[in-house]
Amino acid sequence: MNRATKATALSALSPLSLLALAALPGCGGDSGSDGDPTAGKPEAATSGAAQPSPAERLAKTMVTEPEVGGLKVEKTDEKFLFAQSPDEVTTDKPGCAPLALAMNQLPLGDPRADLTRSVSGQIESERESGIGFTYVTLTSYETGGAESAMAGVKKAVEACGDGFTAKSKENESPYDSIAAEKVTSAGDEALGFKSTLTFRDVQHVVHTEVVRSGETLAVYFSADGMAMVNGRPSDAKPSPTVVKAQNAKLA
Repeated sequence: MNRATKATALSALSPLSLLALAALPGCGGDSGSDGDPTAGKPEAATSGAAQPSPAERLAKTMVTEPEVGGLKVEKTDEKFLFAQSPDEVTTDKPGCAPLALAMNQLPLGDPRADLTRSVSGQIESERESGIGFTYVTLTSYETGGAESAMAGVKKAVEACGDGFTAKSKENESPYDSIAAEKVTSAGDEALGFKSTLTFRDVQHVVHTEVVRSGETLAVYFSADGMAMVNGRPSDAKPSPTVVKAQNAKLA
């Protein structure tokens, strides 16, 4: 997602590389609210009868630093986006599009609002356990939308085992393989998958978890950007602390 590079594996993995190079927020869509969700909306702030918008609900539902053991929770930076919107993403195998969106912090299906945060740092209980930089993407839907989006991810995991390539206007992301993996039960339904990819002749594994709670999806994605920059294999998983805390708020 580094727009200064050619469409290579580097640009495909540039958000991961950026994590290692500058410890900056990663890539991701963000149509939710930041800071005070009632800012600029005095009627919502003063009227007890006013209902929060979908974006405001997501802002209140996103995990905070105290809830994840003091890990750093940051807004994502638009200049490192793989794509500005799902409409800009194509795949050589159309059925694999949901996986490309999930691994690039873009909303699935037809959402009402979405919000992404990057969570960095380590807590003592997870140190030396292969836990990487974790992205959290929350998306809300009209009735039935979350279930439909979840079904699309399940179908894609089953159909895309031998990998696929995702492209946007200026970037290209090749994935060598996709495989389902077991995750802790959460929400109304949960699934996980891992993807292998090759960067500078070194293989890396990235992991994604998707949890549906009612009409909201939480997507967790993690990778080890430092390993990719340094040319060593990696296999980084989302932080269990982050996943548990976020799932609890969704419930």
